[in-house]
Amino acid sequence: MRHARDGAAAAMNAASRVLVARGKNEPQELENPDVAWGQRARDGVWVPTKDGQRIHIGIDVPAADTVAQVLRPSLRVFVGIEVDTDIVAQTTASGIRLLTVIHGPDAPGEFRFPVSLADGLALEAMPSGGYDVVHLRYGATVGRLYNPWACDSMYRPVKADYSLEGATVTMRVQHEGSFYPVVADPLYSR
Repeated sequence: MRHARDGAAAAMNAASRVLVARGKNEPQELENPDVAWGQRARDGVWVPTKDGQRIHIGIDVPAADTVAQVLRPSLRVFVGIEVDTDIVAQTTASGIRLLTVIHGPDAPGEFRFPVSLADGLALEAMPSGGYDVVHLRYGATVGRLYNPWACDSMYRPVKADYSLEGATVTMRVQHEGSFYPVVADPLYSR
């Protein structure tokens, strides 16, 4: 079993390499006082919408009591949240990203993120494969869960998509036959 500090370093290294390879169009990690992280994986994160409300995005994993290793106010790592899986959680200027780092073939292929919306908001599927947070009264998009991407350690694309079951967004990553680690990126932005 990996030591927690070694696990955090391995997850950070994998995520950093992939983000650098993807280029400057990726949202940068940045402190955001409107984002409130829970201490444990199950506590998830509260994120803002464009209309001043907040939604909650949870991390539904077997090791839900895993405490985050806070590296900076805008960066934390949940080590061992699932078999061979860590999450590098970043705060961005307009939201959050949950870089899911899959270290081996025994890791699951599905990751669940329950979403709690304020009254008057709903998730609406988009043709891109992501979900918009829509204000029901005005029809305005007040937040967005972008279509996930994933790639392996050779920077090859790995198929990733979402499905919605009730109020839970499930990210599916088809990582069989990939070179590990594989990094997948749920990204929310207001």
